[in-house]
Amino acid sequence: MNTQRQPRRRTLLASAGALAACSLLALPATGLAQASAWPSKPVTIVVPFPPGGGTDAFARPLFAAMTKTVGRQFLIDNKGGAGGTLGAGIAAKAAPDGYTFFMGAVHHSIAPSMYPRLDYNIETDFVPVGLISSVPQVIVVNPQRVPARTLPELLKLLREKPGALNYGSAGNGTSHHMAGELFKLQTKTFITHIPYRGAGPLLQDLIAGQVDLAFDGLGSSAAHIRSGRLHPIAMASDKPAPGFPDVPLAKAGGAPDYQVSTWYGLWAPKGTPQDIVDKMAAEMKKALESPELRSTWTGLGTETPNLYGDAFGRFVSAEVKRWGEVVKNSGAKLD
Repeated sequence: MNTQRQPRRRTLLASAGALAACSLLALPATGLAQASAWPSKPVTIVVPFPPGGGTDAFARPLFAAMTKTVGRQFLIDNKGGAGGTLGAGIAAKAAPDGYTFFMGAVHHSIAPSMYPRLDYNIETDFVPVGLISSVPQVIVVNPQRVPARTLPELLKLLREKPGALNYGSAGNGTSHHMAGELFKLQTKTFITHIPYRGAGPLLQDLIAGQVDLAFDGLGSSAAHIRSGRLHPIAMASDKPAPGFPDVPLAKAGGAPDYQVSTWYGLWAPKGTPQDIVDKMAAEMKKALESPELRSTWTGLGTETPNLYGDAFGRFVSAEVKRWGEVVKNSGAKLD
């Protein structure tokens, strides 16, 4: 009887082995099917600032281009407030299904040092997708309110009348705020800080003459500089910005160490399938390298970046450390 059962047992074992092998082969196929099926519906991009700021200036052309190339809508959802931290907290808690992404900025590497009770961690609650752009900060003034046209003239005015001028920011802990505090620290001047709920509202008031100046990312000031509504005093970079070769550098005008950039990046909520994250990065890279967006980015004063995945994550961690030291040394506080 045992001899009669042995062939059947061998057959069963062989069948089980074949099924196991098929199951193992099916695992990566499932992942590929998941990625190839994505997106099957509109994708939401949480932008943590009101419309009209630097984040919007890069988000809207990028995701409009991706809507065309991918064939699904990428919808901008503006969630402004608390220096960009409100929207970040909302995005961190979104379902990690590949249909919500977060477009943050340099502000989110500053926030951990400025806000002691954040309900998210930019390094651990998100999966890094890639860098979208990096633009130099530019000192811009309302030409009707501020008579200075060069950085030496502005420094002279600030030293003759300490506290007479104010500067607006996109909110506490944003790059606008910290760029202003760093400028004050390095030039030994004093300017009153006025926080707004995003660069859009700030620029509206700056153009209207409600505030004197701003340390803005070039992307959101570019159109207003070209129109003459804002006057560029100096660029906080080591070389002229693409599209703006005539704006003088801060290092040549009395602030030799003043260099600040505003960068924007994309993350997915923690737990988002890696194959979807990888596909999002690939589609983003394709769009950014298109002639249309390359031209748009030059017009906004930036070059096309090439930093994705873990490399982008390491960049963000280095920025968190860097800005933590700036906050400590400047003594910046929430206003």
